[in-house]
Amino acid sequence: MRDDPSLRLVDNPDQSRVELWNDTTFIGFVGVQRVQDGTVELQHTIIDERFGRQGYARTLITLVLDSCRASGVLIHPTCTYVQDYLRRFPQYQDLVA
Repeated sequence: MRDDPSLRLVDNPDQSRVELWNDTTFIGFVGVQRVQDGTVELQHTIIDERFGRQGYARTLITLVLDSCRASGVLIHPTCTYVQDYLRRFPQYQDLVA
């Protein structure tokens, strides 16, 4: 699913979140707080109930973490889903501030 070209991230700073879209369909978001030191707090992950249990949360967090890595941004994972994700996928631990 991660490589699905119809999936895209949209940064929505007005609502303090990064959204996952499938073409024109909103899938979900991760709440973000940009910290003055240049890090990002990942606060909560929400997937529209129509798309629950289909792997979209994992895809959303993978894409967000890949984007953080590409931009050189470190994270503060306060979202329990992100914390669990980091335990399952330790290759992203280097992004934790």
